[in-house]
Formats: sequence, structure tokens, C-alpha cells
Amino acid sequence: MEMRGSDINLRHLRAFNAVCDFGGISAAAGTVHLSQPAITQAISKLERDFDVRLFRRSNKGMFPTEAAEILRHRVRRAFALLADGAAYPSRKDHIDSGYLSAVTSTQLRALIAVATHGNYSVAARAVGVSQPSLHRAARDLEALAGVPLYVKSAQGISLTSAAEILVRGAKLAFAELDQATEELSEIKGAKAGLLRIGSLPLSLGTILPEAVNRITAARPNLKVSVVDAPFAELLYALRNGDLDLTLGALRTPTPAPDVIQEPLFDDRLCIVCAPDHPLQTNSQISKEHLPGFPWVVARGKTPTRAHFDHFFQGLAPAVTGPTIESNSMILVRRVLEGSNKLAMISLTQATEHLRARTLLRLPIDLGDTPRTIGITYRQDWKPTNAQKAFMDVIRNVAKTLHDFS
Repeated sequence: MEMRGSDINLRHLRAFNAVCDFGGISAAAGTVHLSQPAITQAISKLERDFDVRLFRRSNKGMFPTEAAEILRHRVRRAFALLADGAAYPSRKDHIDSGYLSAVTSTQLRALIAVATHGNYSVAARAVGVSQPSLHRAARDLEALAGVPLYVKSAQGISLTSAAEILVRGAKLAFAELDQATEELSEIKGAKAGLLRIGSLPLSLGTILPEAVNRITAARPNLKVSVVDAPFAELLYALRNGDLDLTLGALRTPTPAPDVIQEPLFDDRLCIVCAPDHPLQTNSQISKEHLPGFPWVVARGKTPTRAHFDHFFQGLAPAVTGPTIESNSMILVRRVLEGSNKLAMISLTQATEHLRARTLLRLPIDLGDTPRTIGITYRQDWKPTNAQKAFMDVIRNVAKTLHDFS
């Protein structure tokens, strides 16, 4: 079974850091409050887990190998993120700064499980431990933090504000250690790893499939996980370390201070219909012809739906309302086939179907503002080689896209 960042013993990592800093086990022992044999065992365990040599031993001390330098960089970032998780601004709820020197992966896994499931029993089953063990780890962390972390409610167990920030720090730290395992595997020649992508509807039907095909051709052992969800859910997952990046329409202004939006290309809206739609024979088609037909439009608070509502506002006769609401391009195309329905969708999303003439575009100026499509990632994100390669693939695929006319 592949080792995850959340499986790594934080005490071992603290010992590893100290040996890197002081160049030897005896000098490191006093700083991490472990015996020399305990530090020796910790280093040996890390070397077995990662299957790499971390130090070159000599009579002058212990010197980090290339693998150790990679791990050291990631470990320092992970502990910094855990420290940020304790930096709650309110003095009343301020987490004891000393927690960082004693917190364990088991305690943080318990916290994350409770946050995810809201129930000790369900959380324990999810992580594969007994309920008493998980409850004890969760309460030990609370005692270590020195502030309340859990609140009982009618719905189960909820988290305090301090705990929510601590969860984010823990998730980001574990994500950093995940990246360490991938980078250490890569220096041994294994181009494996996991790429976690959040996808908005537009990218699923256009840029993402081609990019995934290219990156998996270059790195056959890379696992790609694509999450399709509303923007708010993807942003939350991204900021909490559950996703590496998201792909789709960018927001103005930037939706959070700790993310970066990188533009790839601009997209427009268009109106499409089936090839045998009656409006295809109308050489003088105008906006006024459109309300008389049923529609398929985007659902929810999306830019496309907002423009649809604005476009027909005040028009007589008014559109009585879309008969079908969906963000699925597959459903849109199938519904339009053999019917007199119309759809307002992304031009980029429709390009493949327009080229194949399974859909046709009506020559109507929608007066829409171009939407910028791009990548969103955390400001402090340091991608692995696999993640960098995927970003380059995405950029190259985006360059091949152009408006269909």
C-alpha cells in the first residue's frame, strides 16, 4: 500500500530535521528531547519507509543526501503550515504555540476525520480505528492545543473556529508530505504520484480530456483524480489542500487572497440547435425569434445563466422559462437532437460539436463579455515535477484552442 503524508510519524520528522540542522545525532538529541538511540531508530524508519538513503555518515558528522534535501524542504514547509494552523488571531482561542513540538499525525488524522464526518463513531470507521482510540486522540489534541476544538450539537460534533483553522493547517501539511513522497519516488525513477484536479463544467468537455491524455501518455503511472463540483466547493477543497489546482472560468475579483488565477484563453457564449431546427432556414433570424422556442440553459448561479436572464430581460414576448436546466454538455446535446429546443452555451464547449455538425450555431450577437478560462492554485503551492509537467501540458493544449466561426 502506498504511503501517504498523513501516515508519516511527525516525531521522526522532527528528529530528521534536527539531524540535518546540527549535522549529527548527539547534537540533535537535546533539541528534540529524544535519546540518541531513538533518533537513530527514527532515521532508519524514515529511510525504510521512503526506501532512500538520507545521510552520508562519516567521522565528521552526518551529511544530507539529495533525497534528504528534498525531504527537508517539504518537511519545513509542512511544519510551517502546522504553525500557521495554530496562529489564530483571537487571544481567547489562541492555540498554545508549544503544541507543534508534541502534536502527532494520529491526533491530526482524528481531527480531520471528526471535521469531515461530524461524529466520533463514523469518523473512527472511516480511518479504520476503534471509536475509543479516535476519541482519545481527538481529546489529546484538544488538551495539547489548550483551547476547545469540538462542540456537541444536535447534528453531532462540530468544530470551533480555532479547530477549523487547525484542520486547514493539518490538511495542507499532509498534502506537503504527500508531495515529498512523490518527489522521493521520482528520484528513484518512478514517474508515479497523484494529480488532483478540480474541474468546472467547461473544462470537462474541452481542455481537460486532451491534457489528461497527454500527461498520462508521458507518465503512465501517474494517477489522476478529477473532481467535478460547483465553484465554491472546489475553491474550499483547493484552499484546504484536497486539490492541487482547479480548471475553469476565472473569477473577478480573485475569489480568495491566498490563491492565484492564471489566464489561459477567452471564451464567448453562443446559441446552438439541432441541424434540422426550423430557425436554420430563416435567413433573417433575430433576437425576437428566440423566445418562441423552449430552452436548455445552465442551472444555478453561473455566468452563463446570468447572461441568459439578462439577454432576454424586457423582451416581448418574454421567455416563459427554460424547460430544462443542466450544466451537462452531454445532456444538452442529446436534448437538442431531434427537438426544436435551443441552448445558450460556451462556444469553446460547443466547438467539437459544431465541427462535427451535430450542433449548429445561430448567427445571433449575444453581446456577452469574454470569459477568461484558466488555472487556479494556492499562492504558496510548490508543485512537484509531475504537477509542473501537467501545468505545461494545460498551457500547450490551451494554445491550440480558438474560436469556431
